[in-house]
Amino acid sequence: FLSVNLVTLGLYIISFAPFIPDAQVLPAVIVTGILVTFLVITYAGLISTMPRAGGDYVWQSRVLSGGVAFVLAVTGWWFILWHWAPIYGNILSYQFFQPLFTIFGAPDTAAWFGTNNGIFVTSLIVIVLAAGVVSLGMEGYARFQKFCWWGAMVGLAVMFLLMLFNGRADFQAAFNRAAPEMFGISGDAYAATIKASEEAGYRPALSLTPFLGPSLLLIPMVAFYLLWPNWGATLYGEVRGAGDFKRVFNGMFWGLWVTVILSVLFFLLADRTFGWDFYMAANNNFWTVVYGGESAAAMPIWPYPALLAGLLVDNAAFQAILILLMSLWFFGWMGTLFLSSTRVIFAAAFDRILPEWAASVSERRHVPVGALMLMLIPSVVVSALYAYNATFRTATLDATLVIAVTFLGTAFAATILPWRRPRIFENSPIARYRVAGVPLISIGGAVTFLFLAWLLYLWLRDDVYGVNNPTSLRYMGILYALALVIYVVAKVVRSRQGIDLKRIHQEIPVE
Repeated sequence: FLSVNLVTLGLYIISFAPFIPDAQVLPAVIVTGILVTFLVITYAGLISTMPRAGGDYVWQSRVLSGGVAFVLAVTGWWFILWHWAPIYGNILSYQFFQPLFTIFGAPDTAAWFGTNNGIFVTSLIVIVLAAGVVSLGMEGYARFQKFCWWGAMVGLAVMFLLMLFNGRADFQAAFNRAAPEMFGISGDAYAATIKASEEAGYRPALSLTPFLGPSLLLIPMVAFYLLWPNWGATLYGEVRGAGDFKRVFNGMFWGLWVTVILSVLFFLLADRTFGWDFYMAANNNFWTVVYGGESAAAMPIWPYPALLAGLLVDNAAFQAILILLMSLWFFGWMGTLFLSSTRVIFAAAFDRILPEWAASVSERRHVPVGALMLMLIPSVVVSALYAYNATFRTATLDATLVIAVTFLGTAFAATILPWRRPRIFENSPIARYRVAGVPLISIGGAVTFLFLAWLLYLWLRDDVYGVNNPTSLRYMGILYALALVIYVVAKVVRSRQGIDLKRIHQEIPVE
């Protein structure tokens, strides 16, 4: 549920919808939820078949090959997550620091968080906090997440209630009252925001139609937040009852669909209170300026819905408390930066591809300390490059694409599992789940494979998704090559030591 995060990821990603002006978010989110459900079926089936730490790496190495698994999983779960640290930091700036300093009348400080120094500082904050919560161990992190979940849900409930019990006229008055001091927009700032967007040729509306057509093109963008209900799959070796298909499926399924339902509810409430034309216009104006254009009525900070809803109560303390509560969506989620990645590194070291120290686990908290260091230290270096080097920042644009490629390999492995490893499949709890005689996991895997292949095709074809940059593709190719080199070296070294990696990958890891 926190991985497909409605607030931290969802509201952020939806703000890019104006880049596909003829598409509708309502049908795009619903259809994406349906398609990602097949991914849930696929991963729940694999987890119940081989509930081991390492997830994608373990399944691909036991069904496909160790080399393919290492290259895909290490690039998609280890190397690429270094590059997510500054992305997390940027979101923290947009959803926490900038709104708070804007509320308390410090616009210059709020703007500083968008500078190179600000990006680096927020990245370091994320790295330290993420490493801290992961070092608590699964039990400690679970308690921390529960605290964040309850606080985050209280914040979301307050925001939704404000939007439910106030109309568009109330919000227009509140926004116009706050806009001169907070955003530097005088006069009827609400109307000016919409007018600036219309003059740029963007006139948004909220509708279920067109259900297909242009709205299909929004699915690859919506997938940037709804594609991750399986994010904890690498951790299921540590979860009791992971061999129960229904239990695992229900966790992922409801994590996905409660988020879909809340997304739809937010869209409807935003239309009722902010006005969908205003909300999307505000996003359009903001991103126009960020990407080098001009907009007379652009807010100087990202139009965060929690901040907009808070304006309905003319009290800075209340607004700040609401931002603090809503920030728990981020802080409960931030451990995803390192948590799953450490298990992939651990699994590869446990299979003797990586040095044994990378699989070292603290006896007290059962934390893979070596793996955590392999995430933390490079993340600092990458964050510095991201903050201070524009070319390197461009090179990170394919950070999501690489993860999807890893999922693609797993979907293929799931599709052929019943025939590639029949003994493992027949002895698993999912062997009895069939549709017209065809294993359910193969159906889920095939649909997921086609869905991911379609996403990758559109991401690579269309500039609008921002992930088909040649510089970034070349850089990602270097990361894949690095993973391949590590595997080849490990295979040669282990062979000289009398260790056959191929034999290791024919056996399921011990619990």
